[in-house]
Amino acid sequence: MDAAVHAVFGLYDKRMQEEAAYWRNPTGGKTQDDFLLAVGPATGAFLNNLVKDSGARRILEIGTSYGYSTTWLAEAAKATGGAVTSLDVAANKQAYAREMLEKAGLADVVEFRCGDALELIPTLEDGLDLVLLDCWKDVYVGCLERFHPKLAPGAVVVADNMIRPANARADALAYRRAVRGKPDMTSVLLSLGSGLEVSRKRGPLDEGL
Repeated sequence: MDAAVHAVFGLYDKRMQEEAAYWRNPTGGKTQDDFLLAVGPATGAFLNNLVKDSGARRILEIGTSYGYSTTWLAEAAKATGGAVTSLDVAANKQAYAREMLEKAGLADVVEFRCGDALELIPTLEDGLDLVLLDCWKDVYVGCLERFHPKLAPGAVVVADNMIRPANARADALAYRRAVRGKPDMTSVLLSLGSGLEVSRKRGPLDEGL
């Protein structure tokens, strides 16, 4: 990664440290939407390597938030010659993410679409190579049903928050059952970060296996 990208992650790290300090001594009327709630560096690096190693070019992120994971995906997409489409309902969060991507020199590889993911996904073209699912957990299954027909053979889907937080476990389990119920998908749970369900759509290379 170049210096500009490293500098942006430094800004994100500083924000995460400040937010962690806030939770140790909360004051004021902040809500959950005011916080980064990022996937963290281990998951970010995993996603970045996954894009590069697979050569994914058409990448979908469902849940921009403040752009932390978007930056990891965008840096990798630039290396593969690909692009990221990032969906979120909050225009202010996407504006923050866009500003950070501009600082990182990665804004040209990300397209932001603002709105309800359940409505936006059907408007996307087919042939998705990689999907990151990290939005409200109660719409994970609905999102899956909409993007699954758009996956390219061999495409990978990564769903976050499969282990934590505890209050999302019912929705996480529902998603895991749904994706594992797809006859053309294989899936595994990784205890990385907050828990990742990593799924892959079978392709020509899987014939006979």
